[in-house]
Formats: sequence, structure tokens, C-alpha cells
Amino acid sequence: MKYCAFLRGVNVKGTNMKMADVCQVFKDAGMLDVSSILASGNIVFTSDKNTEDLKKILEKAMSDRFSYDAFLFIKSQEETQVFWNSIPFEKKDDLHIYAFVGNPGIENVLMTEFEAASKTENEKAEIVGEIFYWQVPKGNTLDSSFGKVLGKKSLKDQFTSRNINTFEKILKKMGI
Repeated sequence: MKYCAFLRGVNVKGTNMKMADVCQVFKDAGMLDVSSILASGNIVFTSDKNTEDLKKILEKAMSDRFSYDAFLFIKSQEETQVFWNSIPFEKKDDLHIYAFVGNPGIENVLMTEFEAASKTENEKAEIVGEIFYWQVPKGNTLDSSFGKVLGKKSLKDQFTSRNINTFEKILKKMGI
């Protein structure tokens, strides 16, 4: 089965690694057809193992190799496709749209945080199924009130986010 591993906190705040090295860790852990998409920690691979086993195996392998607390969110090809197919906002050149990959229920925690945050014009959020989507004007991602919430230490093992364009690149790599 084809999967994508979404790594949290890669190549930000001092956790730097080359994607070629990350791919090698995946290969050494028994994954096949391993490749990376962008430098933000998106690894496409195949395996006959289930998601829960993959998460344990790969988090341990990454933590051991890079000496950090690795947090990975593993999604099957079909699950990854849902992120792209469920985008609730119209794509516009002056806006970013992010989708959040995380633990079950995190979409509700994120919506609560979003509703409590001050917002800029055209900043909005929506939950589709179990996926939290966030639209924010380009240039405001890190400055927005909600954007600052995303770095909370208490949430670091709960989710990671990707620009929706990343999902398109991942799906192309998966052959969709």
C-alpha cells in the first residue's frame, strides 16, 4: 500500500535534516519506493504494514537517527487524496490554504483555537469530515493570531499542517 508520512517540525527551529537522509532512514526501516516531496518532511513510500505499526517504527527510527522527538502522521494514498478533494475554499492567488494532518479530534481543538483568535480579512477556517482547513492572506500566516497558536508546545505532537499545493505534489508523486 502507498503511504505518505507527514513529519512535524522538520527544517524549522533548529531541527534540520536532508531529505535524502530521511529517505534512507525509511529505507533502512524496511519501507519501499521511498521518495520525498519538498524539504518540509513529506515522505511517500510503500509498505504492507498498517498505519499504527508504521508510526511506531518510523518515529523510533527517526528519533534514533536524528536525536529528536519525531512526530509523524501517516496517511494512506486514499486518505491523502481526501485532503485534496475536500478543500472547502476557492483557490486564489492572494490566499494560502492549509490542511491539518493530525490525531483524531484535533480538528475540533484547532477550531476552538481559531474561533478564539483575532482574524484578518479573508481569514477563515472550516472542518470538512475530520480535516481542519485554514485560509489566510499570503504574508499573514506567521503574523496571524491563529498562526501563533500553531506553535504551542502542548500541541506539538498532535498535528502538522501543509499548504494544499503540497498535497497536489504528493498525489502526483503517488501517481494520481
